[in-house]
Amino acid sequence: MSSSYDVVIVGGGSAGSALANRLSADPGTRVLVLEAGRWDYKWDVFIHMPAALFFMLGNKHYDWMYETEPEPFMGGRRVKHARGKLIGGSSSINGQIFQRGNPMDYQGWGAAPGMESWDFAHCLPYFKKMETCLAGADEWRGGSGPLEVERGPVKNPLFGAFFEAVQQAGYPLTKDVNGFSQEGFAAFDQSIRRGRRLSAAGAYLHPVKNRPNLHIRTHSQVARVLFSGNRATGVEVMRKGGGVERIDAGEVILCGGAFNSPQVLQLSGIGDADHLRGLGIEPTHHLPGVGENLQDHLEVYIQHSSKLPVSLNPQLKMWRRPIVGAQWLFLRSGPGATNQFEGGGFIRGNDAVDYPNLMYHFLPIAVRYDGTSPAGGHGYQVHVGPMYADARGHVRIKNADPSSKPAIQFNYLGTEQDRREWVEAIRVTRNIMSQNAFSDFDAGEISPGPEVETDEQILDWVRKDGETALHPSCTNKMGTDHMSVVDPLTMKVHGLEGIRVVDASVMPKITNANLYAPVMMIAEKSADLILGNTPLAADHREFYRYRKEPTGALGETHDG
Repeated sequence: MSSSYDVVIVGGGSAGSALANRLSADPGTRVLVLEAGRWDYKWDVFIHMPAALFFMLGNKHYDWMYETEPEPFMGGRRVKHARGKLIGGSSSINGQIFQRGNPMDYQGWGAAPGMESWDFAHCLPYFKKMETCLAGADEWRGGSGPLEVERGPVKNPLFGAFFEAVQQAGYPLTKDVNGFSQEGFAAFDQSIRRGRRLSAAGAYLHPVKNRPNLHIRTHSQVARVLFSGNRATGVEVMRKGGGVERIDAGEVILCGGAFNSPQVLQLSGIGDADHLRGLGIEPTHHLPGVGENLQDHLEVYIQHSSKLPVSLNPQLKMWRRPIVGAQWLFLRSGPGATNQFEGGGFIRGNDAVDYPNLMYHFLPIAVRYDGTSPAGGHGYQVHVGPMYADARGHVRIKNADPSSKPAIQFNYLGTEQDRREWVEAIRVTRNIMSQNAFSDFDAGEISPGPEVETDEQILDWVRKDGETALHPSCTNKMGTDHMSVVDPLTMKVHGLEGIRVVDASVMPKITNANLYAPVMMIAEKSADLILGNTPLAADHREFYRYRKEPTGALGETHDG
């Protein structure tokens, strides 16, 4: 293989897969994808069975297994963060929940100076371009994109009880959380195709991997970007067996995500100059925003025991697993063919917010991300957390060693607003879970338990039990202010040539939902910006903003 390419993409994950597809469509452009992890082998059941995600989280063969520094407002706990260590990146190990976020998220992006082309009207066409909504294409949903998404079947009777309970608590149902109205509860979209995980690699990379001008290398960790003056000229790659290789590039695009992309920039001398000099790294370019502005969604599980044997608990029994596996392997059906996160919704936790700040995922089983379940057998749970915490953290390298993980600090629960919204979230959720719709099932709250009642008790429980929803973002934000890292019109790193960033790190502010769909939209839009294509025409469609007063039919009120 040649050591010189027109484009080198650092990271074969979600954004990297999409860019590899779009940028290599021109046979005259030589594209190299460098992935530090391994291939997403077809024979690996854990990757491709939707329900098997629990087996990959915390497994060194699939997961980079990051963890934070001791979080100062969570009793000094280190919070574990799973990130995909293979082709497809985190889209190969995530919960396969496909959500765009609220249109007002993008209105907020577009309101910042220089960010006008990232408002919802400019993002909606790319959301539609990238997807095939198997529930039906319409004015809001795409019908011919590479990302096929299925609607959760929500057949378990506990889902019916949940959807009835939210209405009894005063909240609406909505037709599609990715459509006209996000606010409300509904079956969720899943990045699953005919019972099999459809990762970004499955949708974008594998269909074109045999293009003669596209090369993909695994076990290839980039140590740093090489520069001549202010222009990137290539990358330095650590070989699997030892040693370093130089690869020349006309353009370098970082797609490593919210942790790795700022790490590579800092290792390359791009970041806060004082911080880098303190580590013995000569600054290439002073850019203080690199690694700052880190954001995430923290969440908890509120779990209940069930009086009736209707949960999925029996499917987790060791003796049942071969049966579940065989049913999935030969028929692509059964408990293995779903991510279990089939329904949920978005609501406002208080009257002061103009659009949803709480997200819910309901599961007809009581289980943790690591696959452990509480004693007592049958149960159900809802995941909840505030979406717009104003706590901010950072990602900073600790030394000049590329194999050393950076220091990650989120400062969860570090602000008054964050703590207040957490108390509201738990009280709102308990109100939903106590509705009469659950009376046939509810055998009592398992977690946090009835003894957790006061505001401080709730916060103590969140400090001890809260987990990341695995949505790290915003560490190389787009924008034009002094803490911005990426030019929103070109995706180039400010002040430099030949280097761009395209991944969750460029978000200026986190969206109020899972991040996979927004990352893929960013990648599709960025591909046009990089190629110099005329951007898709903005769609200034009126969208549901928020309900100021209760209405009879969903979406009748358009205040805001």
